[in-house]
Amino acid sequence: MQEKIRSIFTENIQTQIACVENLTPDIIKAVERIVETLINGNRILCCGTGISSGLAQLFTMHMIHKFETHRPSLPAFALGSDHIWLSQPYEEGELDSMYAKQVKVLGQPNDTLLVISPNGFCKPTIQAIETAVTRDMFIIALTGADGGDIAGLLSTTDVEIRILSERTARINELHHFIINLLAEMVDKTLFNFENS
Repeated sequence: MQEKIRSIFTENIQTQIACVENLTPDIIKAVERIVETLINGNRILCCGTGISSGLAQLFTMHMIHKFETHRPSLPAFALGSDHIWLSQPYEEGELDSMYAKQVKVLGQPNDTLLVISPNGFCKPTIQAIETAVTRDMFIIALTGADGGDIAGLLSTTDVEIRILSERTARINELHHFIINLLAEMVDKTLFNFENS
């Protein structure tokens, strides 16, 4: 058991090391996009399913509450985080449009949609992206493996942060890390926090 635990730690560390060089330029673009969105008076809408929904809520909490240092709240919304959405009786296929309906109602031109999907094939997040495109929104997608269908929906003004791993657990771990990294860098950029 001890060797298996060491092996999992090692795999996580190796995945992070592999991401440093590959993802740093995309993370910089994502931070710049978020900062530009906020400076221009627009909002960040966030979504994901399963564990990724929790990460979308975490990013929203970091923006509205704080990351590590107290500062003014920043406008971010976690789509579908209200439990009423999940308790609503849906007809077949309606749940797939849950985020798209919210993007259509809440999303404005130049807002940013932050989508988290480990495999890039999640229908609710795909439909959210398709709707965001019609609303002239920017998209930041956290994906994994080959990026799935989401990778093909993104334009040159969008940002994909893709974890090059086939292991969903490693992808989720890195997505969590990147959510925290984005929040920290947004704070440092907007508020010039040195020690946050």
